[in-house]
Amino acid sequence: MKIVVLAKEVPDTYEDRKLSLETGLLDRAASDPVPDEINERALESALVFKDAAPDTEVIILSMVPNSAEKSIRKLLSMGADAAVVVCDETLAGSDMTQTARVLAAAVEKIGDADLVLTGDAATDGNGGLVPAMVAEHLGHTILPGLDEVEITAEAVNGTAQVDGGWMKLSAPLPAVASLTEKSAEPRFPNFKGIMQAKKKPLEQWSLADLGIQAGPASASVRSVMVGAQERPAKEAGPKIQDDGTAAAQLADFLVTHRLV
Repeated sequence: MKIVVLAKEVPDTYEDRKLSLETGLLDRAASDPVPDEINERALESALVFKDAAPDTEVIILSMVPNSAEKSIRKLLSMGADAAVVVCDETLAGSDMTQTARVLAAAVEKIGDADLVLTGDAATDGNGGLVPAMVAEHLGHTILPGLDEVEITAEAVNGTAQVDGGWMKLSAPLPAVASLTEKSAEPRFPNFKGIMQAKKKPLEQWSLADLGIQAGPASASVRSVMVGAQERPAKEAGPKIQDDGTAAAQLADFLVTHRLV
């Protein structure tokens, strides 16, 4: 069994995130880069299966800048066997369509992948369409938004929340599955895993290695920022002193701001 886990490096969720006022893109230098937590959960699901089937190969796949090795090594320290990163300057600012093309081409180059696992939506964009796009390029069935997942040697099964209830989904391998934050609690890397991760294979591919052209310049359409401004600073709201008229002042405030 070979499982490819898609991963992404994102700005730290617990720090301020900013958009570049020049490009309109996320300013990735404004906060520390970390592996996306939702992808750690997808990796955990792959590792649970590997724990029961040690001959399973788990490969991390990511489209990242050259500076992302630290984030990828963290995922390797959790227990993945190897990693492949696609780095190319022309990919900067790629939309979901271009990202999916690159990731699908990389999965095909890796070869013989039985299952592709990924988070349902990246925390820095929340588009949520890349898993389905990758599945379309590969010609695989997509099981989207699984809260629970079960992997066997022949199929992937799971449960997804829908309006008014739950739906059980199943697909034979090869397949693609996207997992929600409810799917698994990622394990913490231990000292042995951290040391082993330093020696695990980490291949770097360019678009030339994949044999494709991709990125914003290859897109048939693209968004262009026409204007931007800084978010206004927060201003302190009025303070109400309880001099016996606090209730009336509060009611007036709510009415004035159309909150009641």
